Amino acid sequence: MQFSQLNINDLIYKAINDLQYNLPTPIQEQAIPPLLNGFDMLGTAQTGTGKTAAYSIPLLQKILNSRSKYFSPVLTGLIIAPTRELAAQIGVSIKQYGRYCKVKVGVVFGGVSKGPQITSIKNGIDILVATPGRLLDLVDSKIVDLSKINYFVLDEADQMLDMGFLRDIKRIISKLPKIRQTMLFSATMPKEILSLAESLLTKPVRVSIGSVDTPLDAISQTLYRVEKSNKADLLMHLLKDETISSALVFTRTKNGANRLTKKLIDQPYKTEVIHGNKSQNARTAALTNFKNHTSRVMIATDIAARGLDISKISHVFNYDMPETPETYLHRMGRTGRAGEAGITISFCSNEELNLLKDVQKHIGMEIPQKKSPIVFSKKEETNQTSVSEETKQPFHNRPNRRRY
Repeated sequence: MQFSQLNINDLIYKAINDLQYNLPTPIQEQAIPPLLNGFDMLGTAQTGTGKTAAYSIPLLQKILNSRSKYFSPVLTGLIIAPTRELAAQIGVSIKQYGRYCKVKVGVVFGGVSKGPQITSIKNGIDILVATPGRLLDLVDSKIVDLSKINYFVLDEADQMLDMGFLRDIKRIISKLPKIRQTMLFSATMPKEILSLAESLLTKPVRVSIGSVDTPLDAISQTLYRVEKSNKADLLMHLLKDETISSALVFTRTKNGANRLTKKLIDQPYKTEVIHGNKSQNARTAALTNFKNHTSRVMIATDIAARGLDISKISHVFNYDMPETPETYLHRMGRTGRAGEAGITISFCSNEELNLLKDVQKHIGMEIPQKKSPIVFSKKEETNQTSVSEETKQPFHNRPNRRRY
């Protein structure tokens, strides 16, 4: 199927054709028709599969179809995203899809001055993309009026819950009209999301593309057993490989990201760092440099990098193993996007063995292990051998260890 077969408005079709969108992704093909017909939707798909266009195109078309009712922009579409970067990214995408529609889009998030955001809203917008905290701030200040919202999108819903936004989301929902079209999209579908969906959606169409609990086929995985103190040296050694054109490196903490950035400062390639303590201007500059490949490496925490749509990331490094198996899948989904191949490389220290086992149990496979190209010490070699033998045992036969 092609986009031309989805009954998309000519103005929107012209815009997506400019972007060289010829064939819709599976979630776009399955989601766009029922959304155009006004159904609520519960959508799940692996990250990087085109969820933003799947809901943005119908949203734009619905607003266009009702445009004759209004003499000026009226806020009828609301999209909630968990992070500043994702909100900004969604705003850019909608402006691209609606470039010929004259639909006005506003984006609001914390970490920057409210002034320009307030001005944009007061000048009139049709669609607002927002993070929960800043939105509630503007609602409480009577700057944003949610009483005419006809279309409500909750994007990256699982991350909303992970970040503790459930209370804010419920406050926002309480201020929306009872009659509306609601779309909930998530990369994973834990019980909490299903419960939220039941309270939000009315006879929704369920769209689920592939398994959200298994790795993308286009992404190869590699594991290195390495002591925590030797991780930086191993990373620098691996980054000597020029086929690593762009590397997104995940650390568990903000301090860990800063420490690793300092260790890479003397390397011949430029390194960026992005996390919650960075100012919005610094985060935007880092993302811009990484997107346009001025910088080859970007070090990030999970919250800062959630939902980023950056093309042509050749490698994702799990410098620290993630706390949850779902996070592993989100991380690796930053590469191998839009049908391209990708590579995920994980470093696992002795203290992270339980985290590794949780990931492997969740994805239903053992991550192929390679011997470190650097011999750090006899102790390190011994540890690698013993752990390699352990990970060959069936999951139910492995000794239990307490999570650190």
